Amino acid sequence: MKLWRWIVGLILVAVLAAFGWHWVAQDPGYVLVHWRGTNVQMTLVTLVAILLLAWAVIAALVTLIRWPFGALTRRHRRLSRRRLADGLVSLVEGRHAEAERDLNRAARYPSVRGPALLAAAEAAERHGESTRALETLDAAAQETPRAARVLRARLLRRGGKAAEAAALLAPEAGTAALTPAGWVEYAEASLETGDARSAMRALEPLQKSGELGARAYTELESRVLAAYVGAAADGATLATLWSQLPKAQRRLPAAVDAYARQAAKHGQTMAAMDEIETALRREWSSQLIATYGEMGSEDIEQRLRRAESWVDAHPNDAALLTALGRMCVRVRLWGKARPYLERALAIAPSADAWEALGDVYLGEEQPELAQRCYRNALALSRGELTEALPEYRGRRIDTRVTAVEERDQHGVPRLSP
Repeated sequence: MKLWRWIVGLILVAVLAAFGWHWVAQDPGYVLVHWRGTNVQMTLVTLVAILLLAWAVIAALVTLIRWPFGALTRRHRRLSRRRLADGLVSLVEGRHAEAERDLNRAARYPSVRGPALLAAAEAAERHGESTRALETLDAAAQETPRAARVLRARLLRRGGKAAEAAALLAPEAGTAALTPAGWVEYAEASLETGDARSAMRALEPLQKSGELGARAYTELESRVLAAYVGAAADGATLATLWSQLPKAQRRLPAAVDAYARQAAKHGQTMAAMDEIETALRREWSSQLIATYGEMGSEDIEQRLRRAESWVDAHPNDAALLTALGRMCVRVRLWGKARPYLERALAIAPSADAWEALGDVYLGEEQPELAQRCYRNALALSRGELTEALPEYRGRRIDTRVTAVEERDQHGVPRLSP
């Protein structure tokens, strides 16, 4: 397409030139220049050509005169860009002192001064020079005030001054003038100071901008909603707050989990159960089933029957098996709890499952096995190795390997390939 455009353009230029030359040839014009007794006669076309030639010669002379002076500027610009690039590479590679030095040198050239100072402040902070980083940000604020403010808030939050970071961004947050990075910092600082309501204000502009990406935004939204719901002081406040949230936010597993825990804490166990069961019918979540099994002893038999009905569709969910084992422990069904916990440990060992199995052995008056289970729970929470129980040796299912049955979303077993 570009070639055809060039061809058509050249044809148009040729046609215009032909018509123009024909028009000028009919009457080329006449110019008389009289200066101090000297007469110069020429056509108008000749005069225009002389003027264009004179302009080209003067421009070339000016360029030639300015070239030695511009060489220094070009060299400075080239060095500044190279130092900026070297400084950014050093910053990523962890050579923070070298990065700060190169970036401060790059900041001497006006065109890259703002970005160079911002990166130099980051390098100084990573090098442990917080005071120098803030001083560098003071200089960067003259070039890029909004970016410098966001970076200052980030450095303050990293330094344990989340309240100062939130106060720094609060004026722009009040007018909805924060950049996407500013909203993220405002949300993080508000969460760290326990001000979940302020953090909620950042969700809508971040969602509209789409700059975080779906996964990062969902993670931040989940944390903010969990903190917001978890801050309810009583059951009435919790119910009002939950009903005012948009439907999409009430469907997030983290939000449902926070609501259920708070509802159970305020004596609203039935509401918590209903919300979890509704969420699990909509989308299965190991996080929610774990909370379902931790909700205390109220209506434990009903919850146990409901959870057992989910095993056919999710036979390999270690969180479900652990929750069943823990609920069986609460109603002292030791023989029923053990198979659930053994399978959970075989699929995905966890400290909760080991602890619940220890409770089983303690209920069966086997203190030595119970103590070993508790030691395994402690070791697993520390990231250490666990030891198999004597009873498991020589058995088909142990805590190290199991044959895991695969099923589809309808609970139908999949055939092996």
